[in-house]
Amino acid sequence: MSLPVSIAGAPFLADSAFQLVVTAIEQDGDQARVVGGAVRNTLLDVPVDDVDIATTAPPEVVAARVSAAGLKAVPTGIAHGTLTVVSAGRPFEVTTLRADVETNGRHAVVAFTRDWVGDAQRRDFTMNAVYADAGGALYDPVDGIADALAGRVRFIGSPRERIEEDYLRILRFFRFHARYGRGALDAAGLAAAVSLQEGIDRLSRERIGAEMRKLVTADGAVPALAVMEETGILARVLPGGGAMTWFSALIDLSVRHGLPVGLETRLAGLAVNRRRLVDALRLSGREDKQIGMIALWADAFAANMNEATVRLAVFRAGNDVACAALLLAAAGAGLDPDGTLLSLARNLRPPKSPVTAAGLIAEGYVPGPALGAELRRREAAWIAAGCPSGPNDGN
Repeated sequence: MSLPVSIAGAPFLADSAFQLVVTAIEQDGDQARVVGGAVRNTLLDVPVDDVDIATTAPPEVVAARVSAAGLKAVPTGIAHGTLTVVSAGRPFEVTTLRADVETNGRHAVVAFTRDWVGDAQRRDFTMNAVYADAGGALYDPVDGIADALAGRVRFIGSPRERIEEDYLRILRFFRFHARYGRGALDAAGLAAAVSLQEGIDRLSRERIGAEMRKLVTADGAVPALAVMEETGILARVLPGGGAMTWFSALIDLSVRHGLPVGLETRLAGLAVNRRRLVDALRLSGREDKQIGMIALWADAFAANMNEATVRLAVFRAGNDVACAALLLAAAGAGLDPDGTLLSLARNLRPPKSPVTAAGLIAEGYVPGPALGAELRRREAAWIAAGCPSGPNDGN
């Protein structure tokens, strides 16, 4: 099978904001090529999130040229040759071709070059080292096109050397396979990841958390995480490991019922211990709260998986939490939830409760814990009764 030699016609190439950046940079013999995700995703017919540009021009020259063209240059990683160029309000990351002098994760010392092959060889995976010029012509120095189309996530050169340059690449290896890979993980890459897994302990929890968020939401998360569990890597990321049986059942149920499950639901399904999960992945307060809410209502469904509990969950926490919690509880119990309950959790829009604090005070209740408890009791009774509209139906 012949491989593509161009991605001409890709929408991002016709973007005037992109064209302004490239035109500004390409002067006096310098070249600018798109590299990484935009090229890879175009080859795989996957939406393009952002456009990264590699160039032979030194960073200070890039800054001067784009500024002269009326564009904004932000020195987001100037020591590593990276500028963020803002064109028509959109950011484009522009990086000068580099060669590694010293490697220490994100603190590597680099030298700027004009060598496209050398720049490719310092990248992580072959599918991330395919370049395209402004017309769409492809440049593929490490055979990344064939690997991308075949679903092979393969390290460039020696997997051990690439991982030792930055141990986060162990997690990226599993994450990229979960999103783009097909079949078994690359044997050489897996062997290196397993043998070097102690290096994960050197990574910041923030970097680990950012990578794991992307991994657990990938379509192939279950098999990738299963291999991580089998090899001990998952336990390094999440102390105590992950609840893989529960997580796998959750994803299976979501697919079977056509109900997408978001990040927090997936994390709730993976968590053996929520507090450890939050600490291990440096989750935000909002993420922690959402996971806690889903887990709380999953416990309620584990005790009573019925219409009354669904109505109460929707009323108190909303449709998304109710659906997520119902799926999570069913996964934990090894059940297939009733379709009627799932439909109710997804679609119920309960009317405003007729039970109010003001009404209870008028009955003689005094503001305080007792009033709050009675308010919740009557709301629950009203919801269990089907949210009737009569004025005293919460009693």
